[in-house]
Order: sequence, then C-alpha cells, then structure tokens
Amino acid sequence: MTDNSMILPINQENIALAARALRSGALVSFPTETVYGLGADATKGNAVANIFEAKGRPSFNPLIVHVPDIETAKRYVTFNKLAEELAVKLWPGPITMVLPRVEDCSISELASAGLPTLAIRIPANPLARTLLKEAGIPVAAPSANLSGKISPTEAQHVADDLGDKVACILDGGSCAVGLESTVISLADNKITILRPGGISREDLLPFGYPVEEAEADAEISSPGMLLSHYAPGCSVRLNAMQKNDGEAFLSFGSGFEEIEDLNLSAEGDLKEAAANLFSALHKLDKMKPTVIAVTPIPNEGIGIAINDRLNRAAAPKE
Repeated sequence: MTDNSMILPINQENIALAARALRSGALVSFPTETVYGLGADATKGNAVANIFEAKGRPSFNPLIVHVPDIETAKRYVTFNKLAEELAVKLWPGPITMVLPRVEDCSISELASAGLPTLAIRIPANPLARTLLKEAGIPVAAPSANLSGKISPTEAQHVADDLGDKVACILDGGSCAVGLESTVISLADNKITILRPGGISREDLLPFGYPVEEAEADAEISSPGMLLSHYAPGCSVRLNAMQKNDGEAFLSFGSGFEEIEDLNLSAEGDLKEAAANLFSALHKLDKMKPTVIAVTPIPNEGIGIAINDRLNRAAAPKE
C-alpha cells in the first residue's frame, strides 16, 4: 500500500514546513496550474541531483526553474525585448522561457544540463508562488513522476509514483490546466516552440513576432523533448475507432459511448480534455490493459499539445 502520510493539506504551517525542507536540500512536491512539480533547491547541485535520482531522469534532460516574480527571474537569466514583452503579458502562467544564464548564475549547471541557457517560469498557481516566496530560493521542478511515465495532476499520483522519495507532497487538488507548460526559445528575435503546452501557438501570434516549432530531431535544449515520454505501463494506440480485446478505450467527444472506458470531454472541449488527459491515463493504466486505445483528437489550439503528449506516450520505449 502507498504511504500517504507525506500528503499534506495546504496551510501556512505546511507551506513553512515544505519551504524549510526545500532549503535543507530535500525534495518537495507541490501543485502548479499545469502538473505537480518535484521541487529542489536549484542552487544546490546535490539537491538537483536528487531529482534526477528520484525520477530516473537522464541528466542531459534540462529542468525548469520556478521563481515567484519577474524581478527574481532577472537574477538568473538575461531578458531581451521579446522576453520582456512576453513576461509582462503571460507570466504568471503556463509558459516557460529558455533564456541565457546571467554571468556567475548561481543556478546549478546540472539544472540546465550544462547548457548556457536556463528554462524558467513563474507558475500561475498562487499556492506555488507562496511556497516559492516562503522558501526564498529558485526551485527546479520537473513533473513529480518517474521519468517517462504519466505526469501527475493530483497529489495521490505523486504518492503512488514516488512514495518516500519526497519529503512531503502539498495537496492542492486537481491541476487546472493539466498539461505541462509551453516551452519557448526567444533567440534571433523569434518565438520557437520547443514543447507545446498550456499556451498555444495562436496565443503567441498576436505579439507580432515569427512563431515557429522546433524540428522533430532538434537537439535537446529544454524539458519534454525526449521522444518516449509521458507513457503509461502499457502500449498506446492512437486514432482508434474501435476497441479490441484487452484494450482500455479513451474517447473524445461523442459517438463512442458504447465502448469507451473514459471520455476526455464528452462536449468536445479541448481545454477540458487537456485538464483530464494525465488523470485519465493514470486511471486506465491501473486497469492493467494490454493497450490504451485513444480516439482522434483535433490537432488545433491546445489539441496540438494533447497530441504531442499522446504521440510521445505511444512512442517505442527506449
């Protein structure tokens, strides 16, 4: 049985406890608007190494550093004009910017996999920002799950996956967005989407800068670029229109009521589907099917991010 004693309700006392744990070098899981993060003091190499060890994460895969405000972010990364514009409009929110590290940056190089850049964001979840302010340190925090597995959108998902590898889990309920942040590079005065997420390409176009997507075989320069990622224990079959023996069936919209096990959004709402995606995969994976079959998802807006996660979940495991 999973030990749930480390799951703590969010109150000032438990936030203070979690902040002390972070400052001591321990791992703490906390909710953001995207998914639950596995946090550690980003300035301590040993603490950051604990993240990789707990997740079984390849050390060439960079981490996102979370800070409470723009002023704090500027201590660690250099902002160009484009970054300034986006930060004012989109932070706090589900978007991560990959920016050059400042000279003598105190963030552990392990957090950025030895790259001269750093992935950084300000979470929209006010409880997450309260924890960051209380801790008084930048917090490296990938999703709080074993590397390559389904991302957690509830505290129980973290407990089931990581158990006593974390000092505590702050329970903030279900995550509102349910997909990881969009990760963008801002080099050469253009926006390059390295990982689609809670902010869509259409959300970025009004800023008036070119918006491109990273090539599929691009070098890993941000989190979420590994081919096989976000995967349940079984295989995933995409664009399914029928249910085969031994399969669990995940649908979207209407027309599959007789065979579906779960529906991401009966109304065909892509934002609702995004918020439900990882939770649904967790539930279906617990059924121990041979395959999770998923109906087609419209590849538009946040549906692009949903399909990105599903394609990675369905990719051959390395």
